[in-house]
Amino acid sequence: MTGVSAEIRKLVVFVEETLSEMGQTVSPPTRKAAAVAVIRNPFAGRYVEDLAPLIDIGAELGGFLGRKCVKALGIEPSEAQSYGKAAMVGEDGELEHAAAILHPSMGKPLREAVEHGAALVPSSKKRGGPGQVLDIPLGHKDAAYVRSHFDGMEIWLNDAPRACEIMVAVAVTDSGRPLARVGGLKASEIEGKDGLR
Repeated sequence: MTGVSAEIRKLVVFVEETLSEMGQTVSPPTRKAAAVAVIRNPFAGRYVEDLAPLIDIGAELGGFLGRKCVKALGIEPSEAQSYGKAAMVGEDGELEHAAAILHPSMGKPLREAVEHGAALVPSSKKRGGPGQVLDIPLGHKDAAYVRSHFDGMEIWLNDAPRACEIMVAVAVTDSGRPLARVGGLKASEIEGKDGLR
């Protein structure tokens, strides 16, 4: 059904749209989408040296969840501006399980889902339980120095992650923060070569 080898219990997609801020109209509205997969942790409750199966799952989920975000925003992949990723392991998991999903192989397929992406994908990982907030950090996909796109998105699910699960999330935006005005490199000035500028 999903084309992903992970055992997925639940998929959730959130879309957040900000129309006004501090009495000011935000035009066009700023929009963020997060796609979340709640998966079984194959290593819950035991120490395993080789985390390659989780690395492979991360590679599959990067593109899968990234495409879900782009679709939810109703944009072309090239129109995506920011991205981020996060994972929360249940109490029987360890932080390294989240790291295995997020770091070695998730970035490349996520970049393909949003066309390009010269900058590092911001990430966070934590251990928690059902209903706990997971913060997904956001940054411009092509230039880390674009301050208007330093942001984040909070997500939570009332029943995840259970002790033997991992909640994996990807977020994508079509804009920066609403009413951004703290200076720095502008999105229109991006060179997109070194991931910084």
